[in-house]
Amino acid sequence: MTFSLRSRNLFKTIAVVLALALPTALAISSADARVGGGMSSGSRGSRTYSAPPSTTTAPGSTSQFNRTYTQPGAGMNSAASAPARGGLFGRGGGFLGGLAAGFLGAGLLGMLFGGGLFGGLGGLSSILGLIIQIALVVLVVRLAMSWWQRRHAPRAAYANADAGAAPGPQTNYRSGLAGGLGSGLGSGLGGFGFGANNAPLEIKPDDYEAFERLLGEIQAAWSNEDVAKLHTLATPEMVSYFEQDLAQNRARNVVNKVTNVKLLQGDLAESWREGETDYATVALRFALTDKTVDRNTGAIVAGSEQPGEATEIWTFARRPGTGWELSAIQQTN
Repeated sequence: MTFSLRSRNLFKTIAVVLALALPTALAISSADARVGGGMSSGSRGSRTYSAPPSTTTAPGSTSQFNRTYTQPGAGMNSAASAPARGGLFGRGGGFLGGLAAGFLGAGLLGMLFGGGLFGGLGGLSSILGLIIQIALVVLVVRLAMSWWQRRHAPRAAYANADAGAAPGPQTNYRSGLAGGLGSGLGSGLGGFGFGANNAPLEIKPDDYEAFERLLGEIQAAWSNEDVAKLHTLATPEMVSYFEQDLAQNRARNVVNKVTNVKLLQGDLAESWREGETDYATVALRFALTDKTVDRNTGAIVAGSEQPGEATEIWTFARRPGTGWELSAIQQTN
């Protein structure tokens, strides 16, 4: 009897660990291995802690930076330097965050001491019920947070705008010049649309061509593990992240190959100038073949030969006398 009770409690504990680890495992396995590692990395000057305005290409919210050298400073107002997403939702003990944590913790303790998340059922049905309940709680909280981010992303962008910058999202460009959507890399203006531009920093057709070219060249240099080439295409900060990711690939004895990159659609989210540096944040939706292969045998260990799509927010920076460089990559939610 004692052995049976202990075994059942042990089995429940293992089930809890697996249930909690499952979302993380899925997130890791679904993270793309392309340049940037499927994370949000880099800097956007004084707007690093400000969400870019949504666009037609990326209408949802944008992930906060996982890796950045930029720290909140005196040049940013309190909205930018405050901990991310406080209040109703947030890491700093927001109302729903604390409620969800307490709800989940109570359920786990109840299960370990003989009850389920809502008490009652025993055996296997209790364990399955707990997993379903945890999944429902996580789903509801994520949906609510996504809605909250979409509602407040433009307001965050306005709060952190410089005094000389335009107060709000810029016009999306949809006049279909140079072949419209899907013309691909190296074919002129590609998937970008154009129209009246009321941005404080004017972004011209040549700039859009540079953004599209950089999308392909950076992916190619990443696939070839050509760090010297990456130094000519991205800021030192971004290259430092690329080197870390490449070192991890070498430690795993794999190499990531990204091929058949083709821009499908692009929108300017915002553009501005800080001192002598120009910035442009662009939403990019592109097709690609993303696979990770064994460095010795060439066997595919992740990804596939099948083409897929990705939507990311890329920020480019330019100083006088130099061309555009990749300054940041952010994932969309």
